[in-house]
Amino acid sequence: MNRTGLNCSPSARQRKFLLAGLLAVGFGWACLPARPFRPVEPVPAGIVDMHCHLAGLGAGGSGCWVSPRMLNNWRFDIYLRSFSVTKKDVLQKGDFLIGDKISESLAHSRFVSKAVILALDGVVDGQGNLDTNRTEVYVPDEFVAAVCARHTNLLFGASVNPYRPDALARLEWAKAHGAVLVKWIPPIMAIQPDDPQLVPFYKKMAELNLPLLCHTGEEKSFSRAADALGDPAKLRLPLSLGVKVVAAHIASGGTYHGERGSDRLAELMREYPNLFTDISALTNVNKPGCLKEALTKPAFAGRLVYGTDYPLINTALESPWYSWHLSLRQKWEIWRTKNVWDRDVLTKHDLGVPAETFARPAELFNRS
Repeated sequence: MNRTGLNCSPSARQRKFLLAGLLAVGFGWACLPARPFRPVEPVPAGIVDMHCHLAGLGAGGSGCWVSPRMLNNWRFDIYLRSFSVTKKDVLQKGDFLIGDKISESLAHSRFVSKAVILALDGVVDGQGNLDTNRTEVYVPDEFVAAVCARHTNLLFGASVNPYRPDALARLEWAKAHGAVLVKWIPPIMAIQPDDPQLVPFYKKMAELNLPLLCHTGEEKSFSRAADALGDPAKLRLPLSLGVKVVAAHIASGGTYHGERGSDRLAELMREYPNLFTDISALTNVNKPGCLKEALTKPAFAGRLVYGTDYPLINTALESPWYSWHLSLRQKWEIWRTKNVWDRDVLTKHDLGVPAETFARPAELFNRS
């Protein structure tokens, strides 16, 4: 009893009505028919995932490095689990174990035949050396190239900070060792994509026919990031020099000079036919509405590229149950699918991702 003598707690009957109402809403939501964002097309064979991360602890001589700040961050344990390994496993067997696990999982996929495994360069100091005070994760090209050389279903995605004094030589080394692209995350690598000093680097990329896969939009996977560097408008310089650019994540989440990142990216699409954008991570629960925008914004038509942002597709961020646009039958089929790549393909296929988007990475890299 409260001070007025009235009991404000719900009665057993009220609780039953509330529970019944919640169950009715949940059942009604689960039984909604499929409502894809665009007409569903058949899934092509031989899909290449162009956006797959690798990490390491430096075990087994890999050269990988993780800052104490990141190592102790809650995110890192989640990342290791999503790679299907534990810290103990990696320390005992070496960082190559993670690449082996990726290849093994990929080999069991019905739809995805290959994946581009991405290196990740760090911040560099005034002398062009790795700055471990400002770098959270470093995954060297040499390690990723060696991992990919062990597995026929893994393709080498290089990462070269253009402010290194030997950046052009590193590009040539990467190309000679099978690199199919260069990956940047400017907000954590302290790269200004529109810096005029980078013109020689971009010209070398164009000469070597190495596309740039560049993060755009907000960056939330690390403990800190300079999000202003994720502005897609900063990619105008490499585009003008003939570099093929894939802007990751349709610049989702970011706002620059009062404009949404995806709107700024769409403006660039109208100017540069060598600009593409990938759909990696767009079905994550923290990116509501992003895949729909990618599939329905006219400027993005014919420019979408398939990628997953693995291992994020193997975390709680990704689930068919988050989507109101999938039918109960589709949700059940996706949920019971064991392979993580197949779950991602089924989810995006059922939401209306066109066949050309799934096929485009293989076309970009001339791989099948």
